[in-house]
Amino acid sequence: MAWKTLDDMDLNGKRVLTRVDINVPVENGEVTDATRIERVGPTVQDILSRGGKPVLLAHFGRPKGKVVPEMSLKMLVPALEAAFGTKVHFTTLDEAEAVIDACDPGQVVLLENTRFEPGEEKNDSALAKTYAALGDVYCNDAFSAAHRAHASTEGLAHLLPSCAGRLMQAELEALDAALGQPKRPVLAVVGGAKVSTKLELLGNLVEKVDILVIGGGMANTFLAAQGVDVGKSLCEHEMTGTAKEIAEKAATTGCEILLPRDVVVAREFRENAPSEVVPAESCPADAMILDAGPESVAHVEQAIDRAETLIWNGPLGAFEIAPFDKATNAAAAHAAKATANGKLVSVAGGGDTVAALNKAGAAEDFTYISTAGGAFLEWMEGKVLPGVAALG
Repeated sequence: MAWKTLDDMDLNGKRVLTRVDINVPVENGEVTDATRIERVGPTVQDILSRGGKPVLLAHFGRPKGKVVPEMSLKMLVPALEAAFGTKVHFTTLDEAEAVIDACDPGQVVLLENTRFEPGEEKNDSALAKTYAALGDVYCNDAFSAAHRAHASTEGLAHLLPSCAGRLMQAELEALDAALGQPKRPVLAVVGGAKVSTKLELLGNLVEKVDILVIGGGMANTFLAAQGVDVGKSLCEHEMTGTAKEIAEKAATTGCEILLPRDVVVAREFRENAPSEVVPAESCPADAMILDAGPESVAHVEQAIDRAETLIWNGPLGAFEIAPFDKATNAAAAHAAKATANGKLVSVAGGGDTVAALNKAGAAEDFTYISTAGGAFLEWMEGKVLPGVAALG
């Protein structure tokens, strides 16, 4: 944990270049979900309260180094002003210096979409120097972009005194508590459709955690690797050899893998399709596994009760449609209760995961929920994130 925070920096009278993630959903020029903007608020308010001038750097969409008017950050100004409670001055990079100088204390400057610059995604050193000339301190508050080595996330950090913002700090502290220096036993719940998309993740986790629950379509591939006929279930039969290797690796590292003991099967994939619970090894040839069964859920809940730390990425079944959301909902509720009772540190992340925990009504009681997506997954895979490493 070698990185610095805002607490380590003298901000009074300083221009603080602050990398944020405000890549929010927009319809007809209106922000439809301001969550990411609101989460930047504590960092901006902290800089302002300590006499600093926040200059926000952010991307929006994928303009690929070209100016795309409908991807201009100018449309986000009203939402930013509402969240920060102060004036936000919008500027292009060409005019930034004059706008920053003219900005009154207590106000904020927003630079145009960093990805309009051809050198941004190439981590161009000249562009990083152009950014650096505008500020005195660099603050990265965009963990969700930390797995990208871009000019505004990595290059710039080497040119100015650098630190993590409050959101980045909270994310890094939560992740360190989950895998860096966790309380043991550590339980990981990994679900989702395909083993192939989470190979590196599984390979890293069996070395780091004590218990690994595998759910969703991925579990079918592991069951098939044990010789179980999974009928018409979603299954990567070409990955069964890899699943066997992961299981063998887990055996050598002392990581206990939990697969479904019973499953919920149906003949069609639709809301409230007729379904039944059968032992995991007894899936009918014309049916598909769409969720873990009650015995499997009880097994997962027992694992949660044994654990001190929980990392969650991915649902246990087809959580989008009832009744195949039951296993995910029940296990999530159990983890939330254990966390609320002070018995568990629980960290979750990934798009489907956040949606599933919200749907289960469990999200509020988890210790920390990351909205970072790719960065969260790469961190779980044991990879070094350039935007974090550059703060060291």
